[in-house]
Amino acid sequence: MHTPPLAGGPTGPTALHPLLGVVLDALRQGAVARGGPLPGGGPEAVAVRVGAAVGEAFPLRGTSAEEALTTLVRALAEGAADPADPRCAAHLHTPPLALAAAADLAASALNPSLDSWDQAPAAAELEALVTRALAAEFWPGGDALVTSGGTESNQLALLLARERHGAVQVVQGANAHHSVSRAAWLLGLPEPVTVPAPSGTLDLAALDEALTDLHHQVLVTATAGTTDTGAVDPLPEIAALCARHGAELHVDAAYGGPLIFSDTHRTKLRGLEHAHSVTLDLHKLGWQPVAAGLLAVPDPARLAPLAHTADYLNADDDTEAGLPDLLGRSLRTTRRPDVLKIAVTLRALGRTGLAELVDRTLALARTFADLVEEHPRLDLYERPAISTVLFRPTDAPDDEVAGIRRALLAEGRAVLGRARADGRLWLKATLLNPHTTTGDLAQLLKTVEGSIPR
Repeated sequence: MHTPPLAGGPTGPTALHPLLGVVLDALRQGAVARGGPLPGGGPEAVAVRVGAAVGEAFPLRGTSAEEALTTLVRALAEGAADPADPRCAAHLHTPPLALAAAADLAASALNPSLDSWDQAPAAAELEALVTRALAAEFWPGGDALVTSGGTESNQLALLLARERHGAVQVVQGANAHHSVSRAAWLLGLPEPVTVPAPSGTLDLAALDEALTDLHHQVLVTATAGTTDTGAVDPLPEIAALCARHGAELHVDAAYGGPLIFSDTHRTKLRGLEHAHSVTLDLHKLGWQPVAAGLLAVPDPARLAPLAHTADYLNADDDTEAGLPDLLGRSLRTTRRPDVLKIAVTLRALGRTGLAELVDRTLALARTFADLVEEHPRLDLYERPAISTVLFRPTDAPDDEVAGIRRALLAEGRAVLGRARADGRLWLKATLLNPHTTTGDLAQLLKTVEGSIPR
């Protein structure tokens, strides 16, 4: 057997070129075979098809690069939930931009590892430039860390607060993302105090009461874009309460953060500038391949507790000699250059291009809400705060709503989420595809209508 070619070096592009054609063909074949937003038949049918394609997962003797790519990429594509299909709208699962996916290929081929400068010279500098530019959207002179997503960003926010204040008490809304409580558990912090959010956003009177009763250092976590409804907490009022009670404020804006790019919608984030840290995910409303998370802070000095030394990566004398120290930029050691796809997107689209995508997507959600309101057999929960729309068949019991969703999944006809609000179960459409048309939205509702029992 000959030694397989590498992706990097002067000959790497030559080796990659024919394989890219194989991959693209396999992606196309898989999408055609799937024929919709999700493979039909449910988990068992998918398992059978994947098992048949894979055969022996680790054979004694291999086949060829072309055969392996064709077989497995096609199987993955055929069995994928495709967020580029307008009927795939269950989660904050974005269809990535083609240019961002292409940039991700370059990152994989070059394979920089952002744990030491000598493994990633240009990537380290690019990350520093881009993270500072994005943090400046919230505060002049701020900084940001690239993370794997909102869960890691929220964990880092709680860790930084703990390192500043000791066993800080987290106060969260009942609408907070589950990663906040999980991070408190992981970090050995007291169980968070949970404030009611009866209307989907954090209740201010209850927050004021909770902060009055607590007599040690507190970190309040607010949400700008909940996973259930897309609701944005009243950030100016929460920031004012934090200032009055001497509490710090973290805002989980994993979903809603990119509204900052839009002149039309950035007012929804008013008050965020008073936060001590902000979570942002560009693999949601930024249309990046996973992963593209950030944790932003107003002052780079707030990141100092993350400093860490491993002599083989950032020896003191190397740092003193001018080699950048990267270990304090993450809790991870080996770290791929996810910043490249972000940088390419920012450069290609600019602020106006990203804002147009945000504005178009939010307009689609309003249009979808209009269609639901006009439908005689469907109820709308409320007008969308961002791009999430909750709806349900009129007078349907919760088990029927759940059954409709599962039937659509099993048939591979539509991918909708579920959320509980106002004491009832709702179908959830999270619209993130800016290419979706009004006709696509009408067809999605027609598909749902066809599954409502007569």
